[in-house]
Amino acid sequence: MSEKIKFAVVGCGHIGKRHAEMISRNPECELVALIDVKDRLLLGIETYDVPFFTSLDAFLNSGIEADIINIASPNGFHFEQAHQVVAAGKHVVVEKPMTLNKQDAEQLIFQALHKHKQVFAVMQNRYSPPSAWIKEIVESGKLGKIFMVQLNCYWNRDDRYYKPESWHGKKDLDGGTLFTQFSHFIDIMYWLFGDITNIQGKFADFNHNDLTDFEDSGFISFDFVNGGMGSLNYSTSVWNQNLESSMTIIAENGSVKIGGQYMDKVEVCNVKDYEMPELAPTNPGNDYGAYKGSAANHHYIIENVVDVLKGRNTITTNALEGLKVVDIIERIYANK
Repeated sequence: MSEKIKFAVVGCGHIGKRHAEMISRNPECELVALIDVKDRLLLGIETYDVPFFTSLDAFLNSGIEADIINIASPNGFHFEQAHQVVAAGKHVVVEKPMTLNKQDAEQLIFQALHKHKQVFAVMQNRYSPPSAWIKEIVESGKLGKIFMVQLNCYWNRDDRYYKPESWHGKKDLDGGTLFTQFSHFIDIMYWLFGDITNIQGKFADFNHNDLTDFEDSGFISFDFVNGGMGSLNYSTSVWNQNLESSMTIIAENGSVKIGGQYMDKVEVCNVKDYEMPELAPTNPGNDYGAYKGSAANHHYIIENVVDVLKGRNTITTNALEGLKVVDIIERIYANK
């Protein structure tokens, strides 16, 4: 395929604009449309000289050709819109979380298989140099048996983020703290160590009672199906700014800690007969106005889409992995 891959983007908020920018920058891609329910003039997308639609239906009925549609709308719309895209015979890129429950994720995967279409789940933190490095270390067996893993996610999300007019914080559109804020880190843990079982949870809502429909903090303990035990401690109640996202691994042959605000720095590497290589710098967090989020690696997502559709590579985060993250979060929340 020498032709450009044709993309449309649904949802033109911070993330959707990021998708549009990365598509526009890639010489093998063509942005053919933008879709959002808001007025085009209010979205800040005037730099894109492409047709604009106020609904996915309107775009699909327009006759404009697209190979793939990127879903960057509020979480609660991901399944419905992705399902609609695949039904229309197109590939789909779905921002995290892929859906808000396992049943919908299964239905989307079934439909994609039936239609022979790809579902790309966006988990861009896998591309950060510390993530790629720790993946190699774990898979190589250098750490030996995994004993304990601790995931700490402590961010600030206050009234600058949970605004009354926003979908953030609303149960049906947001899903909950783990879905919107920390699913990237749960994905990294699953990617490295596999599924979890024997989940126990303790949850609290310290200072978001008037801002969200759900908890802001939790302590979770579990066992890994493949051996070892783990914990996830998280909160969006941190004052003023993000504190950290970190993963500490205690294993048979050493200890490793990846820390920083976005799990972007290797803070400890103490592994038997191993010397830490120098890693490339990690991209800064995505900028959401007053907030920083996960690493700005969306260009890798778009590159992978192109490579897969042109038969040059395999998918980085497939639909089954997207489903597993949804499944794990759903089972954690079942402990409330």
